[in-house]
Amino acid sequence: MEKQILKNGNRFTVTFSLPREVAGEAKEVLLLGDFNNWDFEHPIMLHHKKDGSFAAKVKLEGGRDYQFRYLIDHERWENDRQADRYEASPAYPDVSNSVVSLREEVEMGVLEDGMSRL
Repeated sequence: MEKQILKNGNRFTVTFSLPREVAGEAKEVLLLGDFNNWDFEHPIMLHHKKDGSFAAKVKLEGGRDYQFRYLIDHERWENDRQADRYEASPAYPDVSNSVVSLREEVEMGVLEDGMSRL
């Protein structure tokens, strides 16, 4: 996962990625989370890359955390191995969701190169 702060200082472009080792022979990987209200009708589709991984860039407001997960071929859920942390799902307490935190980056201000790499 890679975070890039935008010029106004409170918006980020976050690159979500799922490596080939996790995606396996997946045909489709969807990104669902707080940023799209876990909406199965309007998920964020990750693009299949030549190296077998999947990735998507999403613009998000800073100053908060977002829970999310990947849905592979509408069958299998996966967390992000590079997540900032994991939290219990509010809807399913026995399930952990990945968390991307954009709180600290806003508090720290713009990084020297504008990037935060996890």
